[in-house]
Amino acid sequence: MEIQGEVKDIIFHNDINSYTIAVFETDEEEITMVGCLPFINCGDTLKLIGKYVNHQDYGRQFKVETFEKLLPQTTESLERYLANGIIKGIGPAIAKKIVKEFGEETILVFKFEPKKLSRIKGITPVKAIEMADEFNQNWEVWQIVGFLEKFGIGVQNSKNVYKKFGGNAISEIEANPYVLLDVANNVEFKHIDKMALELGIQYNDIKRIKSGIKYALMSVTTNGHCAVIEENLYQFVKELLGVEKREIETAIIELKVKEEIIVEEYENEKWVYLYHYYKAEKNVAEKLMILKNSKNSKEIHNISKEIKKVEIETGIELSPRQNEAIKIVNENNVCIITGGPGTGKTTIIKVIIELYKKHGKKPVLCAPTGRAAKRMTETTGEEAKTLHRLLEIGKFEDESSKPNMDMEVAPLDADVVIVDEMSMVDLFLMNYLLKAIYKGTKIVFVGDIDQLPSVGPGSILGDLIKSEKLPTITLDKIFRQAAQSKIIINSHRVNKGNSFLLKENENIDEEIKNVIETDSEKIEQLNDDFFFIKETNQDKILEQVISLCNGRLEKFGNYNFFKNIQVITPTKKGLLGTRELNVILQNTLNPHKNSESEKQVYGNTFRVGDKVMQIKNNYDIFWKKTEPINETGTGVFNGELGIIKGIDNIEKVIEIKFDDGKTVWYQFSDLEQIEHSYAITVHKAQGSEFDVVIMPISPSAPMLLTRNLLYTGMTRAKKLLIVIGYPKIVEFMINNADNKKRNTGLAEKLKKI
Repeated sequence: MEIQGEVKDIIFHNDINSYTIAVFETDEEEITMVGCLPFINCGDTLKLIGKYVNHQDYGRQFKVETFEKLLPQTTESLERYLANGIIKGIGPAIAKKIVKEFGEETILVFKFEPKKLSRIKGITPVKAIEMADEFNQNWEVWQIVGFLEKFGIGVQNSKNVYKKFGGNAISEIEANPYVLLDVANNVEFKHIDKMALELGIQYNDIKRIKSGIKYALMSVTTNGHCAVIEENLYQFVKELLGVEKREIETAIIELKVKEEIIVEEYENEKWVYLYHYYKAEKNVAEKLMILKNSKNSKEIHNISKEIKKVEIETGIELSPRQNEAIKIVNENNVCIITGGPGTGKTTIIKVIIELYKKHGKKPVLCAPTGRAAKRMTETTGEEAKTLHRLLEIGKFEDESSKPNMDMEVAPLDADVVIVDEMSMVDLFLMNYLLKAIYKGTKIVFVGDIDQLPSVGPGSILGDLIKSEKLPTITLDKIFRQAAQSKIIINSHRVNKGNSFLLKENENIDEEIKNVIETDSEKIEQLNDDFFFIKETNQDKILEQVISLCNGRLEKFGNYNFFKNIQVITPTKKGLLGTRELNVILQNTLNPHKNSESEKQVYGNTFRVGDKVMQIKNNYDIFWKKTEPINETGTGVFNGELGIIKGIDNIEKVIEIKFDDGKTVWYQFSDLEQIEHSYAITVHKAQGSEFDVVIMPISPSAPMLLTRNLLYTGMTRAKKLLIVIGYPKIVEFMINNADNKKRNTGLAEKLKKI
């Protein structure tokens, strides 16, 4: 059914998903309308398509499926439209004067004779042009909205499209609908393709095939690949578009000529890259070799003697391997230090810092995430920053947009740059980092090669080591103090493909002796910091998780869920995935209280006291600290954890205090940046450490049940690790070392230089 009328009053509007309840007046009646209605204001004239429904509590309503915004049909409705505040500088009083002056000609004045608006007292000629531009821009955006809505493309993309193409947007899209793939965010290829075919684009149109190729290349990057094997690309595009191989070959030639894609040969196979992925790999390889081959201007002479002085001053006793690592840092501009937990990486970093500071050199510490940087600060006593903050990059970063290869980054004022958690650094972040490093600056990459790779494209740490072009120290011995921890012992067992289910580990056996740095000394007693609880029923596992979180561990070791405990799980889906666990744990540990405000958004209910996580980088949001000193700043980053301290439904803000002491106030409209974090995935936990980790293991997608995921999850625990689940699934994970190889060419590019 189609009805037409005017919005008289907005009863409710959700800023996040645009769900709206409003009073709508037609010529026949006044009705309540409900549905997704973005950018709607009182006074708007609309054509609604939908149906009448009867709500059990609120009676008869019109449920909107789609809608179209119309120019106001009467001078009265035009006045109400102008008075609703959508045009800067026009309120009710000015709107009344404009309509009184120009009557039915008002819209024509805005469109074609805007200078006439300056007849109204208070509107200057300059202001008149600005008002008309805004009026016309709003209208052009709505024409685009209506056009895109017909093809299932949401209004959130309309402004991007208008910004790119201006008033010619519709004609540009009609000529080549596939341009939307480069402009709009989170749009599926099949929607664009359907739209194009309906507009008359032929199946074998070169524009369609080129877009299919670029879509295929973009799709694989979401799984961490940088390139696609050419034959696999042909097969995918043939199935996607229903075209012949020779037609794909022609399109590839055109894309190569325009440098939109690059084809390289590796080991008798052709690999196809999107240009900016190829360019980033090439930049990284070339810059690393330039840095490596530059003069070693920061070298410290008599290094053995200087290391000994630092050992005496700090009370640190280095192993021969650690001593060798520090000498390699001193002798080279670029080097890699890799090893698992307890192998002494942090001690090496501490000594490097002390050594270079003593000689008037400036060390700079950084890590990919906020929590990893915070942990680096805690373990070294020196300030560490996130790479994004250090490089002052931010505005360019839109998760759905392609990287800005020409973006300038601030050069780093440093003599030695130490990057921790390198396994989490992706190709583009590495590219930005190296752009900021001066020749002669030392750079030390520190990480655990056996942890999960970066979420973004590339396998940087693995490729650097694989290339054998950079000096690399592998720390494979556990230090005596770390060897007392069952967490560390069993993590190393898992990493070597050995099970922790077979032995009680009460004493160090021959297998473990082989990986202890001080193997001449027997470790008589292991700490009780690791437990495996065998359960082969998901409901039973859930009961164990709830019991441990809800007081059981408080009795065991005075561990409080909101201060010490983190549930980490391999998956988002299912009963033991983060989505279900977050709802269940919230209702158990922080149930609804009549006295407390709540905010419902996107199906989530946020409450005072909730554990939450920031899931996007936000460089502009304001924060304030009161301890240890009063401090203000901007920026909250992906992975930071906090607690909701207040919800104000009048001001529409939520107050969150993060683990590092920042207090931040979020508008309700910004809450898509926040998720509950009673339970988080192993991927989200990477780079963080928690006093207590509870890790449920149950049947899930095989791609998630891998050795390096189990190892990464286990190594997040500092004081206590509890794994609960199916022994067979744990064994499967330990034996599943197939860590889906990523198609990356960085190692090969380094070898060729």
